[in-house]
Amino acid sequence: MSVPAFRIAACSGGSRPHVAWRYGESMATLTGAGSASIEQPDYWWYRARADLLRTALERFVGDPKRVLDVGSADGPSVGWLRGQGTHVPLDIDPRGLASGGVCGSALALPFADGTFDLVAAFDVIEHCEPEADVLRELTRVLAPDGRLLLSVPAYEWAWTQFDDINGHHRRYTRRRAVRSVRAAGLTVDRATYAFTSVFPIFAADRLRSRVREKLTRDVRAVPESDIMDLPTVSPMVERVLLGLSLLDRRLLRHADLPFGSSVLIAASKRDVGR
Repeated sequence: MSVPAFRIAACSGGSRPHVAWRYGESMATLTGAGSASIEQPDYWWYRARADLLRTALERFVGDPKRVLDVGSADGPSVGWLRGQGTHVPLDIDPRGLASGGVCGSALALPFADGTFDLVAAFDVIEHCEPEADVLRELTRVLAPDGRLLLSVPAYEWAWTQFDDINGHHRRYTRRRAVRSVRAAGLTVDRATYAFTSVFPIFAADRLRSRVREKLTRDVRAVPESDIMDLPTVSPMVERVLLGLSLLDRRLLRHADLPFGSSVLIAASKRDVGR
């Protein structure tokens, strides 16, 4: 039961610097559905993802002086990074920005080359088109020897109207994610699936949704608030899902996982001048 990040990063181009929003404009017009984490930051999937991201990627963080958090409206996933250096949040949706955050586009980052030692973009690049442009921007603002941390949703066969509503352009396999990151000039240090333990539930839910959509041509609409309601989960089911995710955490400490509903990547920008 993978929950996308609801178009948390800008998916329209422009020249730097880029201001994505002006007061009085409709957020639904500019960004599609807003991040559900704005209203439900304690939803089980966000809590589990933050835990899995930290377990899989924290050893690649190092000791950065400057950290860029792209898509910071999805705040629950990056809380573990906020003690690392100077933290700069950026998002297309100002509702997800704290004081001092930057409202802007992931395809036109308003920062000089080599500004950040660490860039995190969790469930961001699948919202951006062209893909090569957003990866080029994330790489551009990385300092030599800087690190890029990513997560993306897995498997095109799992595509449903949920992806359409939330502004996705693609879903990934691990191989495709690695290929794309390498094409941007980065070295991949780790690539693994996540949410492996809940994958049978995720797969069954997505296949059921695809069959229903095909048979009924059911069209889901973005609510007037432009923030999607997350599936209701009972306390007992939540405990089961979080418990299964703990198994992923234990496994990720020692090995990469062979399948799952998300792909996690740690990559580095090697200083070729050395």
